[in-house]
Amino acid sequence: MQILDGKKAAQSIKDELKLEVAQLVNDGKKAPHLAAILVGTNGASETYVASKVKSCAEVGFKSTLIRFEEEISEMKLLDTIEELNNDPDVDGILVQLPLPAHISEEEVINTIDPEKDVDGFHPANVGKMVQGLPSFVAATPYGIMLLLQHYKIDTKGKHAIVIGRSNIVGRPMSILLSSNTNPGNCTVTICHSQTKNLRELCLQGDIIIAALGRADFVRADMVKEGAVVIDVGITRVEDASKKSGFRLKGDVDFENVAPKCAYITPVPGGVGPMTIAALLKNTFRSCAMKNYE
Repeated sequence: MQILDGKKAAQSIKDELKLEVAQLVNDGKKAPHLAAILVGTNGASETYVASKVKSCAEVGFKSTLIRFEEEISEMKLLDTIEELNNDPDVDGILVQLPLPAHISEEEVINTIDPEKDVDGFHPANVGKMVQGLPSFVAATPYGIMLLLQHYKIDTKGKHAIVIGRSNIVGRPMSILLSSNTNPGNCTVTICHSQTKNLRELCLQGDIIIAALGRADFVRADMVKEGAVVIDVGITRVEDASKKSGFRLKGDVDFENVAPKCAYITPVPGGVGPMTIAALLKNTFRSCAMKNYE
């Protein structure tokens, strides 16, 4: 069993980006600029955005964090996005989800310029991804593909089971894994809350992507020997022994599943760092396209 260390793989990507950014600046071109919008004071969102801002500084990106109170009107938020769309210095825009109930996430996503949509959620980017055209791919699925690539995991002809059908992870993951690429060329089965015989299907999986948000959902009796298991879930569970009062758990019962696997991601330290690395790569690409227009 080998751990798929997302921290190490992400650091490798960051090191490469740092050199590429230095070369851009040395050539007299602008450094990439990521603008992040945070609405409200959701603890998890605060942590995620802080990590993204810190990672930007690590690789030499410029970053701007725009904070709004939870009561901000949808119109004010959309106006801010339009301002960033029209700012030539901004290469990437991300609006940290989830948003307050009175704001339409769909409207927000659709307002971001597809050429600055480094989160890869805009319908234009999703459509291009489905067609196999160059696009910004959603950061978590893209990060998983980069992780598979980093560890040179053979996916060709393998049966991949994707548990979860969200637009953020499950659906794009299924498209990427089935694409004629490397990694890719999998036969993919998407499972969800209405799937019958889930255990039997999972036992067929050479690769399992668990992305449903339920702690310890994937048990040892659902995983065959030698499988590759990617755990996307992250759930806070109470733990009095921790200073914070909680600990993080994935969708996979790591302790019991890991001994059966050829490769498995930990939580934390697996998919999370790769998501940020993928976001940085998208932002760099956006900037590079403008620098060389």
